Amino acid sequence: MNSPVPVFRETSAEPRTESVAFAHLSLEIGHLYMEDFVEGPDRLRHHFASVRPWVDAVRAGLSTQLAEGRPRVSTCFLIDDYFSRLSTPAELVPPLVDAAAEAGLTIDYLARESGCAIAPGADRVPVRLAESVLHRLVESPPPDSSAFRPPVSRTGWLSNGRRAPTQRSSPAMDFEGAGWQPPSETGARGHSVFLDVELWSGTGEQRLWSCAFLASVWQLVRLGLLRDDGRAVLTPVPSDAGELPTEWDAMPPVLRLNPRAAPFTAYLTCSVLPGRFLPIEHAVRVILDQVHVEAEPLRQVAERSGSENFAVPAGIAERTSYVFPPGL
Repeated sequence: MNSPVPVFRETSAEPRTESVAFAHLSLEIGHLYMEDFVEGPDRLRHHFASVRPWVDAVRAGLSTQLAEGRPRVSTCFLIDDYFSRLSTPAELVPPLVDAAAEAGLTIDYLARESGCAIAPGADRVPVRLAESVLHRLVESPPPDSSAFRPPVSRTGWLSNGRRAPTQRSSPAMDFEGAGWQPPSETGARGHSVFLDVELWSGTGEQRLWSCAFLASVWQLVRLGLLRDDGRAVLTPVPSDAGELPTEWDAMPPVLRLNPRAAPFTAYLTCSVLPGRFLPIEHAVRVILDQVHVEAEPLRQVAERSGSENFAVPAGIAERTSYVFPPGL
């Protein structure tokens, strides 16, 4: 009988996927533009006063999904420092935290939107998060199509179905309705809601990521599904008692304001947002439906949530939910 042949394998050949801690829910209680902050403290007070009843409702609803124990919920707030910078962290953050406290809310984690584009990495090497998610997109070809169209990596546009043909036969045929075909949504129920999402504008170093695409990265980070060469990304940094910086780039992309907060990453996310974000979040779901997520982070979520008997949907987009309060 032959002895088994020993197999030697380099440790470096087996990349390790870093684990992250999970709350049950990551609850976003705001995503405001710099222009919103310019309106002053009353704007912030109105925002959190409008958000508070819905935060309570979301927390109560989550409790019904748990067989036992209290739900682990962390709150977060996303500040747009990517498209404009009309103020500084030192000027903006304290009034924001105070306005939330007046409404009985705690901001556990404060995040910068620019971190969803480029984040600090190991050895100070920047991690191009948005670009890495772009490379993970797997377009879903519509049924009965040849799948012949420029890839999203070249066009910067991603759709949820079949676009209307661009070739025209003749003006006469167009007039008669014979030369035109409507776009159609893949998997439409009865009627289509077709969406074509712009992921960026500009080229090269001048590329500007769209709000919808950065929001998709934001959701993937909160769900604990992104890694950089196996390492966790946008790991929260505890805030200290010192003064906040006067430059946004000097502030960590995710700052933990509450030392007793539940984990930043969670099995599910919910975002309480102004109604103007509704079309953007529709686009986010289209993007999330076509992102290929690595197997190991998915396995970690399934294993952890399963051990808690906490149901997590298989689809990534289905792990996200939204509330759009009236008048917000």
